[in-house]
Amino acid sequence: MEVELGVQVPESPNQIWTPQSWRNFTAHQQPKYTSAEDVSQVAKQLAGHPPLVFAAEARELRRQLAQVAEGKAFLLQGGDCAESFADFNANRIRDTFKVLLQMAVVLTFAGNLPVVKVARMAGQYAKPRSADTETVDGIELPSYRGDIINGIDFTAESRQPDPQRMVTAYNQSAATLNLLRAFAQGGLADLHQVHGWNLSFLQNNPQREKYAQLAERLQEALEFMAVCGVTSENTPAIRETVLYTSHEALLLEYEQALTRTDSLTGKWYDCSAHMLWIGERTRQLDGAHVEFLSGVCNPIGVKVGPGMQPDELMRLIDKLNPENEAGRLTLITRMGADTLADKLPGLVRTVQKEGRSVVWSTDPMHGNTVKAGNGYKTRDFDKVLREIRDFFSVHWSEGSHPGGIHLEMTGEHVTECTGGAWKISEADLASCYRTQCDPRLNADQVLELAFCVSEWLRAGRIA
Repeated sequence: MEVELGVQVPESPNQIWTPQSWRNFTAHQQPKYTSAEDVSQVAKQLAGHPPLVFAAEARELRRQLAQVAEGKAFLLQGGDCAESFADFNANRIRDTFKVLLQMAVVLTFAGNLPVVKVARMAGQYAKPRSADTETVDGIELPSYRGDIINGIDFTAESRQPDPQRMVTAYNQSAATLNLLRAFAQGGLADLHQVHGWNLSFLQNNPQREKYAQLAERLQEALEFMAVCGVTSENTPAIRETVLYTSHEALLLEYEQALTRTDSLTGKWYDCSAHMLWIGERTRQLDGAHVEFLSGVCNPIGVKVGPGMQPDELMRLIDKLNPENEAGRLTLITRMGADTLADKLPGLVRTVQKEGRSVVWSTDPMHGNTVKAGNGYKTRDFDKVLREIRDFFSVHWSEGSHPGGIHLEMTGEHVTECTGGAWKISEADLASCYRTQCDPRLNADQVLELAFCVSEWLRAGRIA
């Protein structure tokens, strides 16, 4: 039988979940479109488009995340807070791709673990908001909810939710994925080239001596492999890589329209990205977002804030991963540097006691957002580092695996987060503040962070 949005439901009398069953639940953070018919027409159009990713790719990511859950690999997830239609260009995509690879090489070598690379790209166009409207100079308009929904300009026309923006998001995501795959397979990911970028970073870093030893050891390893005949020419693993995509599954009309039945397994996959996650504002157990992601077979994540209670977390785990499959569910903690050490141990202890298989990752960004004296939202680099360090310490103390990091970051040299080796101050924020929503770590800051995290990974491996 045909269902709305053009999605075909298998003829199974026992099936409870369907791609549209979320409509029977309360859906938070959704836009208020003026025409339901226009939304339906756009959704039907997208439902007829090719998938952006393939089910087999999502299954492979689940397999790799199962290794992370067992402490045999490490998850690096990062990218823009919110992608922008206006900023869509090859250079921005390339720069973020490059810095993710640079981080991954440092973490792989120090931790002696494979690094699973997942970008917040090719779909991160929707953002949750704390209020439905905002007021400027006495004028109240709908809040900006990301380019897939409305525009950032503070005008009535721009802020009106437009379903056609879903088509633009699909087209730009397809183009981004095409370029990312070309970069990953076309030579840009060669280990020798990535190492050269890291050496260039260290040459200009005020704290270069702190990280030089690791870089020298990596150089020696590459030279040793070359002497043994292991080169880019004869070993694909040295010149190629795999980068998966992810975004917050916020706009459910879009996610449903891109949900497909896998021809090999007959299971449902959300083909808008390899991995989807549920945010802190939409993780209600009886909510539409949890219902929707409970039925797709992609690896999924859920943000875990300081208000999460152990019993609530267990109910959420059982809803999203009832078969307790390794690699299915990633718990992304976002608690703040001043809170995590108190709130996380009880949650980890409960999950350990109940024998649940999950990936634990830390988002050290959202819990450390403040407003600077000059009005800019910012995050302090030292607090970001402290939350990651405490995340590692808690898991080691509880006999658990600190599985990964989840960052809002860019390959550009913006000035949105204070601190770091270059000592960005609040006064510097205005010089290059470009984010659509939340402040991002810049290229230098995330590489500095990678070298710090690599030291903790190495210490944990030795211990």
